[in-house]
Amino acid sequence: MHALEWDWWDRFREARVFLYRLPEEPFTSYDETAGYWVAREPVEPLEVVEIPDLLEEHRRAGIELRVTENLWPLWEAVIESTLEFSGIRLRNARPPL
Repeated sequence: MHALEWDWWDRFREARVFLYRLPEEPFTSYDETAGYWVAREPVEPLEVVEIPDLLEEHRRAGIELRVTENLWPLWEAVIESTLEFSGIRLRNARPPL
């Protein structure tokens, strides 16, 4: 599931997003839960693809998207659960309620 605040909706819909297909080598897992992979040397992409409609890409990939006034109530529920999670970009969220 991905979640964002309504304040970011227009930016989400207007974003130009590019997918970089990279070779598996020399990447290693940095944070398995968050899905971070790092390479300690420069890597040339095998392919660069523009994602024309990020909302449609979520639908196609089967990723649930939640839009809320404030992320903190959802975040509190997630961190108290048994789910694995990542909170990247929470610094951009509205202050907690």
